[in-house]
Amino acid sequence: MIKKCEVLVEEYLEKEQPKNPEKLSFTGVGERDVYNITAPFLDNGELVIAGRVESRDSEHSDVYFFVNQNGVWMPKEGATVLQLQDPFVTKISGELILGGVETFPHPTNGGALGWRTVFYKGSSIDDLTLFLTGPDGMKDLRLAELSDGSIAVLTRPQGEKGGRGKIGFVRISSLNELTIEVIEDAPLLDGQFAEGEWGGANELHLLKSGRVGVLGHIARFDEEGNRHYYPMVFSLNPETGEHTDIQLIAIRDDFLAGASKRTDLIDVVFSGGLVRKEDGTAVFYAGISDAEAHRITIKDPFLQYER
Repeated sequence: MIKKCEVLVEEYLEKEQPKNPEKLSFTGVGERDVYNITAPFLDNGELVIAGRVESRDSEHSDVYFFVNQNGVWMPKEGATVLQLQDPFVTKISGELILGGVETFPHPTNGGALGWRTVFYKGSSIDDLTLFLTGPDGMKDLRLAELSDGSIAVLTRPQGEKGGRGKIGFVRISSLNELTIEVIEDAPLLDGQFAEGEWGGANELHLLKSGRVGVLGHIARFDEEGNRHYYPMVFSLNPETGEHTDIQLIAIRDDFLAGASKRTDLIDVVFSGGLVRKEDGTAVFYAGISDAEAHRITIKDPFLQYER
């Protein structure tokens, strides 16, 4: 049964709540905001966060790479800056894969922006090269290397095929098979989003069970036109495409109070990344209200899929 966001929130509130909310501090980008970050990842032995950097009154954003110095994240000296939104990272065949959303003038809607997901790869953030430009109009395109070296591809078409946005899945044998046609033809996962609601994948984890743990988001509009984004998880069997039901892992109230880009974005939590710990917890990194980056400690939501 498809569950609407409101039902998922009710179910979530019955569970143990997250702990240790913290706002991340960034410097070196002037008055601009840093939000929709990745979780920290190792790059040449150094922990790095990629983050969306943007003025409060603009949609023009850059992706910076930040390193931690005395508890404050500052731009890594000499690191490239990419004109992208909403960065994400993974590793495939030992190479760093970095993606993000590229905007461009909409071809038919004057004054509006179009968007697409683009992918870079390299041995580190110092030598990234563009290797794929995804379909126009598609965000939340994600990749994960499976145990046999094949690749899980999660898509998010909108429009005639996906409505406001649904998740698709296809498995390919190598990055050489990743084409716009393969992405656009990926079958949709059944039974995830109610009419008028939408969602996408943000970060993929290969689990000990061989399943793919999907960290994503589910979203809706309310009657006043405000957006509500909730971080969620589910697991996917890459052999069959069978998947578990969506579960929320946090809501906006779990995080500290903070700024918002606009009043209709106050209740937005955009999943960035999850760092799983040996003690059964996980640190969840998120963009908050399109203006800030926060993290909280939660029960590892993927353990249930590894048993």
